[in-house]
Amino acid sequence: MSKFTLSRRAMLRGAGAIAVSLPWLEIMGPERTAHAQPAPAKRFLAVYTPGGTVMDRWRPTGSETSFTLGPILAPLAPVQDRLLVVDGLEMKSARGEQHQSGIIAWLTGSPQEGSPNGYGSGPSIDQVIASRISAGQKAKASIQIALRWATGKSHGLLSPMNAANFEDAAPHRPIPPRLDPVEIFTELFGTLNPGDNNDAARRLARKQSILDFLDRRYAALSARVGAADKQKIDQHLTKIREIEQSLSNVPIATSTCKVPMMVDTSDYNPRTGLNSSDTGSIRDTSTDAAIPKVGKLLTDMLVMALACDITAVGTLQWSDTEAKHTFPWLNLSEHHHFYQHDGGFRAAECESICNWYSKQHLYLLQEMEKVDMGGHSLLDESVVFFGSEISDPPTHSKTNMPFLLAGGGGGLRTGRWVRHPGVPHNNLLVSILNLFGDARTTFGDPQYCTGPLTNLT
Repeated sequence: MSKFTLSRRAMLRGAGAIAVSLPWLEIMGPERTAHAQPAPAKRFLAVYTPGGTVMDRWRPTGSETSFTLGPILAPLAPVQDRLLVVDGLEMKSARGEQHQSGIIAWLTGSPQEGSPNGYGSGPSIDQVIASRISAGQKAKASIQIALRWATGKSHGLLSPMNAANFEDAAPHRPIPPRLDPVEIFTELFGTLNPGDNNDAARRLARKQSILDFLDRRYAALSARVGAADKQKIDQHLTKIREIEQSLSNVPIATSTCKVPMMVDTSDYNPRTGLNSSDTGSIRDTSTDAAIPKVGKLLTDMLVMALACDITAVGTLQWSDTEAKHTFPWLNLSEHHHFYQHDGGFRAAECESICNWYSKQHLYLLQEMEKVDMGGHSLLDESVVFFGSEISDPPTHSKTNMPFLLAGGGGGLRTGRWVRHPGVPHNNLLVSILNLFGDARTTFGDPQYCTGPLTNLT
């Protein structure tokens, strides 16, 4: 049945000469078209770059929908319509050591506990999203990868200086990223290689056999220990079963799901951080020079892991908060931390590094846009969150955080520059969760969250 409407002109005709200053009535308006709620986003990527930015060279100029990207973000101009530049947010939940608290709070919205050696007290949003759309549904609940990671004082090991991902279940342990590009490639795509004969199948069967043995062994032990130990063993068994499930759910090559092109990474040592010095004085020039090609390979693998439905959630860390590696392809012989703090703030060098990272972001987004998921692109159904642990290198400030969102998942409305001065970044985190159909109104430490942002969609 059509809805009854009334035009103002017809009303005036019917009233004759006595109608004066007739008010507008809702019934006179056009019938409103019902708009369906956008479907929840299907894929999530978090991309970390270290050391903040040079804000006056990062910030766009113009208005919300008609803006020019600053020099640092300028490489992203070809995909500007797929970007939401989120300006002005303050990382208020980053309480603790300057860099450590920032990388911990970035995705968790929780303060660092027991500074300077503690972690966060809550899960990271990637793991919350993984529990919702990926765990138990994909071969892998999530994928965390990094390059030139755990430099300097962490000496190649997991620490509060480099931990971005935290488990969804208490006690929310930090999750170390995978570092070896060859191992990552083999684990994700070895079974897709048509020239692999049956080697991949044999390795798969052997791994499953070993895991089955471990599962039975730990189950027997669990029945003989106290409650506290039983809980720990049960958590460990859950991890083993997740690995078993991931081995069983192997991807099938299609026109969308393709093996990324492998490159020679023999000149790149993924564990060179184990030999690092606190000051960054020990350099691995061969590994540093290989960062661009290894970063491209990791990006390709991450995109195909999503396209092949191996996972729906991933994180890419371009180094850690110290970033004590060099940039020979930019003719920068000192490490990033030197240009941020150790050698005094060098704005031009920091801008050059940040601009290069923008070029890598462009490559990621364009590769996602190329993947046809059946009438729409991989980027259309995804949300990509780019962030850092501080905003201003010389002061370690966490106001005006340099955040970007990209994609179209969950109805994310891009091609805009939005400003939220002084608003806690936890509000952005809960807003991202809302894009995935999670209806919560707060996330992280509640004292640093006032509710979702209102203008993402």
